[in-house]
Amino acid sequence: MKSKKICFVIHSLQAGGMERVMSELLNYFVAKPHYEVHLVLYGIKRDVFYEISNNIIIHRPEFQFDNSKRLLSTIKTIAFLRRKITSIQPISVLSFGELWNNMVLLSLLGTTIPVYVSDRAQPDKSMGKVHDLLRKKLYPKAKGVIVQTEKALGIFKKMYSHKNFKVIGNPIRQIQSRGLARENNILMVGRFIESKQQNVLIEIFSKLNAPDWKLVLVGYDHLKQQNQEKWESLAKKLGVADRVIFTGKQEDVEHYYLTSKIFAFTSASEGFPNVIGEAMSAELPVVAFDCIAGPSDLIVESETGYLIPLQDQETFVTKLQFLIDNDIVRNTMGIQAKKRMAQFELNYICNEFETFITSNS
Repeated sequence: MKSKKICFVIHSLQAGGMERVMSELLNYFVAKPHYEVHLVLYGIKRDVFYEISNNIIIHRPEFQFDNSKRLLSTIKTIAFLRRKITSIQPISVLSFGELWNNMVLLSLLGTTIPVYVSDRAQPDKSMGKVHDLLRKKLYPKAKGVIVQTEKALGIFKKMYSHKNFKVIGNPIRQIQSRGLARENNILMVGRFIESKQQNVLIEIFSKLNAPDWKLVLVGYDHLKQQNQEKWESLAKKLGVADRVIFTGKQEDVEHYYLTSKIFAFTSASEGFPNVIGEAMSAELPVVAFDCIAGPSDLIVESETGYLIPLQDQETFVTKLQFLIDNDIVRNTMGIQAKKRMAQFELNYICNEFETFITSNS
């Protein structure tokens, strides 16, 4: 049987949640004998962080994206995308990246190639006047739009006149026990950027009656925001510096999931928080702000954790304290959390993508 060509388009495969999902989709599709898988990498940085099959055909522009000549580089990139994708003639194109989908849709205007876009950011977040206008005009021209959460679906249906939406969550790594002892640790995993609000979590931690517990923050400064030094100073000011651990960037994050007892997440905005799912897969109950969007699609209130109204620190403190003081409830919630993550197993989610983007082929 002749292989069906399918094309995945993304600006980068560097370390990141969106990039990890793309790499997993690539490996899933290429493992099937009836697909010929093409990857178009067209952003500023085009190296591949995640391990992907050698059977994936990778295409990169022959020129570098020059930020000092942004308009010219953008026009050249649009021309490259149109030329390259039309030469491949795929049965379907899947594009990732809320800031980049416009470029892909624009490049293929007037062609008959079906383009599916996956929007990965907070759904009601403005991308600036130009990008917001482009999305309003271009998203309805996509064959289908993939969103990550039910909240995002509700918002997008109001924003865009499109009939073919699909909710598909991220595949969650199924974390298996290594027999490691759990310690009195409250864990948060996330880049040290303002929207993640680790500073708020440090303030919450300082209000707990838990002198033998530690707050472990796995992450690193990002987006040119130098927050770690400020947040270390905050911990010192609040008198908890000796119990707030900044680990830096970690390759083996699973070790921290498996040696902690509670996962706390104070992010103010998300697309789909993979780390909550990974924590639940590692049998951790989760306390998280009910931000738009993601936590409410993962956490079952009072069964696998607690959803806290955004910026309600008092309730956050109360729920964390309850879990600290009640190990039976904590352990029961952790077991239920792992069971819930079965519906986000890798092959199940990848199959959802496959069914949606190849249904007309």
